[in-house]
Formats: sequence, C-alpha cells, structure tokens
Amino acid sequence: MKSVALITGASKGIGRATALRLSPEYDIVAMARTENALRSLGAEIAAQGGRYTALDVDLRDPSAIAKALTGVHCDVLVNNAGVMHRKPFIDLTPDEWGEMMDVNVNALYHVTRAVLPAMIAQGRGHIVNISSIAGRNTFIGGTCYAATKHAVQAFSECLMLEVRDAGVRVSNVMPGSVATELTPGGSNVAWALRPEDVAEVVAQILSMPDHALTFNVEVRAAQPKK
Repeated sequence: MKSVALITGASKGIGRATALRLSPEYDIVAMARTENALRSLGAEIAAQGGRYTALDVDLRDPSAIAKALTGVHCDVLVNNAGVMHRKPFIDLTPDEWGEMMDVNVNALYHVTRAVLPAMIAQGRGHIVNISSIAGRNTFIGGTCYAATKHAVQAFSECLMLEVRDAGVRVSNVMPGSVATELTPGGSNVAWALRPEDVAEVVAQILSMPDHALTFNVEVRAAQPKK
C-alpha cells in the first residue's frame, strides 16, 4: 500500500508538478480551489496508473479546510499554495494584504494543524513547506509577500525543532524565480526555474533515509539572464 501525499495549491505550477512527480510513489490528495484544473490533474495521474483524490477547497476559509481534512490521513504534506501581489506598499489594498496572509501563512497553520496529530501518533511523517528565497531576502514591491515567506521560514524551523523527536520531519524549500503564474506578465522567464525542477527537489528530500533530514534547500536557476 502506497503512502499518501497531500499537496496544497496542487492545481497549477509547482503544486501540480509536485503531484505528478510524486504520483508513482504516493497516492495523491490534491487540495486547491480550481475544480477544472484539479479534474485535469486527476485524469493525468490516473492515466499514469496513479491514485488521486481531489479536495476543492478555498484555503482562505479555515472551516472549509477543517471540514475537507476531517478523516484525511497523509504521510507527507507539501504546503505549496501561495499568492503574490507585487506592488509598492502604498498601493497594496487591504484585500490583497489579507489574501497573501491568509493563503501564504494562515492556511499553513490550518492545514498543518489538521494532519500533524496523526503523524505524531504514528511516529512518522514529513512536512515540506514551499517557501521562497524571499524568505531571507527583500525586494521592492514585496512588503507583504516577503513578510509571509519570512514567516514560513521561521514557522518551518520552529516546527522542525518541536516535532523531530516525535519522528516527524520538516523541510523548507526556497526556490528562486520560477516560471509560473506568479511571474509578472511580460517577463522573460526563459532563464528561470521550471516547476518540475522544484518538484524534483521535493522528491529528493523525501527520498532521504529516516535518520537524515534535509531542512533548508535553496533552488536557483543556473542559466544566465538574457
């Protein structure tokens, strides 16, 4: 029987690539709010012989998260969902600020809190948080986004120290620029990372032996900008 990997923000970008990359080894539980994209992902995984469950959930809604995850068991959690509004602070609306905080930080709490007790009870599990190099850097237009990723960095390290003696591992992946829908329109992304690159790093982290933990990983593009 395969282990189960729960992936948030699985309908596109890094989340979708990670679901496809892990599906040969794991039964996938995909969590996102884009029903059609989830259906498409499920068909692709099924065509490869994998098993798949879709959870159509708005990650800004704690009660919806709790309801969707009631009775859901997972051995691996990939907290991937994220949004970015890149603009000067003075132009950032309360709704944009709130959305980034809700999806990038608060959902991290609610999803992790829902599945962590079972991991602790069984004495094993792995939580992989997809952060960003913005978790230790700053940039113009990133007052909120960078703040959320700094929060993910701190959350990940504190949680890792809290639960490693219980057999649960926590890892933090910090990609640089990735060619996804978060990239500003009109940008040249030929040099950037692809979602599949980050998915491969997640798979490598999960393949580590039980006595070893890869905690912080930066993933950067190796091609020059042109």
